[in-house]
Amino acid sequence: MSNTESHLKNTIAAMLAILKTPRIALVRPSVNLFLMRYMGKFRLKRVGGNLILHSHLPPVNSKAFARFVNEQLVGRSAGPSHAQIGLTSACPQHCGCCYSRRRAGQPVDTETIIKAIRDLKRLGVFWLGFTGGEPLLNRDIVRITGSAGDDCAIKLFTTGCGLTRELAAGLQRAGLYSVSVSLDHPEEAVHDQGRGYPGAYRAARRAIDTFLDLGTVHVAVSTVLTREMINSSQAEDFLGFLEGLGIHEAWLSEVKPSVPACWNREAVITEAERLKLVDLQDRHNQKGKMTVNYLGHFEGREHFGCNAGSKMVYVDASGEVGPCVFTPMTFGNLRERPLAEIVREMRKRFPSGDSCFINDNYELLKRHHRGRMPLGREETLAILKEARFGPPAGFFQLHGKGDRGRRAR
Repeated sequence: MSNTESHLKNTIAAMLAILKTPRIALVRPSVNLFLMRYMGKFRLKRVGGNLILHSHLPPVNSKAFARFVNEQLVGRSAGPSHAQIGLTSACPQHCGCCYSRRRAGQPVDTETIIKAIRDLKRLGVFWLGFTGGEPLLNRDIVRITGSAGDDCAIKLFTTGCGLTRELAAGLQRAGLYSVSVSLDHPEEAVHDQGRGYPGAYRAARRAIDTFLDLGTVHVAVSTVLTREMINSSQAEDFLGFLEGLGIHEAWLSEVKPSVPACWNREAVITEAERLKLVDLQDRHNQKGKMTVNYLGHFEGREHFGCNAGSKMVYVDASGEVGPCVFTPMTFGNLRERPLAEIVREMRKRFPSGDSCFINDNYELLKRHHRGRMPLGREETLAILKEARFGPPAGFFQLHGKGDRGRRAR
């Protein structure tokens, strides 16, 4: 089958699945056509009872996907669609470029997390990522997962440390639909060294096998690629290794300039390198085996762009509310102000743009950083007076209202 025929087949399959959500017919034809073309780059996979395109979207046959159509596409909600919540700041691993490890503050309790989930859903969130630290170290993670209900897709990001078969099964019963296990290299010693934790590789491999054995949870490996891996054959070789593990998806990102150690041009990906990963993703997905899901493809200017602070919200383990996990800035703590109020203020200052906010503006973090992570509200507002925002990405040029001004103050 040619690439054109393969793409057409994928597009038709995606279209038929989406058309089962009745109100999709109320969405403008140009927006539906855009979505069909985008979704045609992936192949639907059935995992348990779920039809999954990739793990950054809910299953297309789920109530969460119906909310995406009804609230975000038809209702044109101004609120966020995606959010991540840090369930704990604790983690046994010590990754050099971890976006969470330097964050300080007293962890919020379980009831506060559950209330935050409820508030985020009211704002329009239909996809939640649980992160940390290591989220499995939160003893109430099963209860927290179940609190989201069946109309919000829950994805877990984990190193695998602390997982048992009983815990994995409990998470599945509570509604977990997808998990991404961190694995950055096929060689045990290299992965362990990068994670600063002997046994990191084995914990990850055990977690992958444990979730695969359940048979009903979508299993991905999340990998942070260095520029060296991108510009050599290492990234492609690593995908071959991951395919051999029998996982459903390789979730790719690059090193982000989220901490001082990465605030330099040598660490930050170029546009040419981003496009190289986009091409790598598309070529692999034509094979129809393991899905390759590159974050920079979803967030590229040709698709949905960077929506940090507008369609994406991050609540860390201490209750600080910021634009995304990679952007160490806060607009306030949900202990002190209502979450909805914080999010509304943040959205006024963060228009949807066509490129990654932190990649474009990390040098401003260097200038305004005062030793605290995340940067406080005062430093955050000072950065935004100088920050660069590009024009809306392809989707929001069609869908509109994602562009309230390129530099909201």
